[in-house]
Amino acid sequence: METIKFDQLVDAKGLACPMPIVRTKKAMNDLEPGKVLEVQATDKGSTADIKAWAQSTGHQYLGTLEEGEVLKHYLRKATGEEKEEKKHPHVVNNEELQAKLVNNEDILVLDVRESAEYAFNHIPGAKSIPLGELENRLNELSEDEDIYVVCRTGSRSDLAAQKLTEAGFKTVINVVPGMSEWGNPTNSLNK
Repeated sequence: METIKFDQLVDAKGLACPMPIVRTKKAMNDLEPGKVLEVQATDKGSTADIKAWAQSTGHQYLGTLEEGEVLKHYLRKATGEEKEEKKHPHVVNNEELQAKLVNNEDILVLDVRESAEYAFNHIPGAKSIPLGELENRLNELSEDEDIYVVCRTGSRSDLAAQKLTEAGFKTVINVVPGMSEWGNPTNSLNK
């Protein structure tokens, strides 16, 4: 296999979302424009997360190589003026979403975590479409539906909410902080 030259290495092996992104952001801030960053991660969701983060910040996602359990992501720091990291403007907290569910409001809860995360713990009635599959599965959603997007911490759901809005979905709301602090009923494989 060809060796890819990079300027800085980020070790995010064994870390779950949002830590690979947190470490990538920190390293990218210290990197000179035009330089290449290699991010090593074992979280399978990190590919979609890093790709979407790079797109939202203006950095260039070069690609990902898989070596055994390790994913090696390559990013090139943007040159010139950096784009301000975009955030989805429509946000609610967990309690506001729970109130809508209790009132049986006509909404869709879209869970963009990996399918294994969803299987072990999710909001009853939530639809599972992992962030990395979202663009290929937009046809499963209705543009006129009120969509409340949830993930573990609000990071992946923010990126998903931006993608949905860009694709023409009218009412898209990011739920923060998401499943990491969801204290309401869930469906779970754990008994």
